[in-house]
Amino acid sequence: MQRALAMGLGVGIGIASAGIGAASACTSFTLRGNDGGRVYGRTMEFAKPLNSEAVLIQRGTLIRGAGPSGQEGSGLSWTSRYALIGLNAVGVNDALVDGMNEKGMAGGLLYFEGYAQFQNVPANQSDRSIASWQLLAYVLSNFASLAEVKQSLPGVLVNGSVLKAFGGTVPIHMILHDREGNSLSVEYIKGELNMLDNPTNVYTNSPPLPYQLIAAGNYGNLNAMPPAEITMNGLALPPVSAGAGFVGMPGDFLSTSRFIRALIFSRNAPTNLSSAEQVGTAFHLLDQFDLPPGSQGIPAGGGFGGGGSKDTYEITEWSVVSDQKNGTYSIKTFENPDIRQMRFADMPLSGGSIKVMPLDQQQKITTLKP
Repeated sequence: MQRALAMGLGVGIGIASAGIGAASACTSFTLRGNDGGRVYGRTMEFAKPLNSEAVLIQRGTLIRGAGPSGQEGSGLSWTSRYALIGLNAVGVNDALVDGMNEKGMAGGLLYFEGYAQFQNVPANQSDRSIASWQLLAYVLSNFASLAEVKQSLPGVLVNGSVLKAFGGTVPIHMILHDREGNSLSVEYIKGELNMLDNPTNVYTNSPPLPYQLIAAGNYGNLNAMPPAEITMNGLALPPVSAGAGFVGMPGDFLSTSRFIRALIFSRNAPTNLSSAEQVGTAFHLLDQFDLPPGSQGIPAGGGFGGGGSKDTYEITEWSVVSDQKNGTYSIKTFENPDIRQMRFADMPLSGGSIKVMPLDQQQKITTLKP
């Protein structure tokens, strides 16, 4: 692990010197159920509407990869071995930004601006490559375990072609979680694939994972329990408020700060709940990362979901929780906090096509009367 951290740190320094602006604020983590299951939750923050929809990619679906030109079918095409459910972006169904497959492997793409640099693809090897926005769909539709990902992903080239509907290259890195609680970080830096086991199960945005893991060591003092009472010359100085064990925990929206909060919250989450019950716990934790509208500004013409002629701000467009044991995928959106859920048990998993389900349902408000 130490060698991996050192190698990753060295890679990041060269790229970080190029300068990075504000960061998209996605946050993710996993929780353990007392029934042996795992629950994965994440938020999606952006300034430009992604207009995500729920999708089911059935077994036997032909997906046409995009080569360096960005043209559908110019890259590696494949047929899905496993059914998967999740959320797409900008109306492109194989631009799956979060999801889970029928084998219980789940994961997501998170923004990685300033560091993401994908592989160079020789002209005669375009048919070995896929676009960055297809990475999660490729992995979840082909592999049932992290071991398979580690073995097979190096044989695929991932290019940084432009996604026209997005307005440019899609600079992402990827986190994957299996049903046993293992996590894998996948980052393309300086044109090279970096896969690193992530025992924290936590992921945010830039900088690369090795930075986050090294910085996390500075917060080992944080604890959900209150600190011991201080006594000085017979004077007792007890904590004056609950929550004193978390004094020093960063509360800003930097990705490095959110990494620490997600790590501390998930580490101290209840452990006596079933996986199904932990879905609710995960949503409560995700609420701690919800961006109040206007709290994280994006300058006009900038990246990170901006690019328009006026200043704007990021919002938490949606939050999702995958119950990897019970095969449910639960969704909340900015406009509607009601939970909408997909269940593998209710889905037609075979059929060779992509089914799209809109998320424009109206919020249901219950009127209480005496």
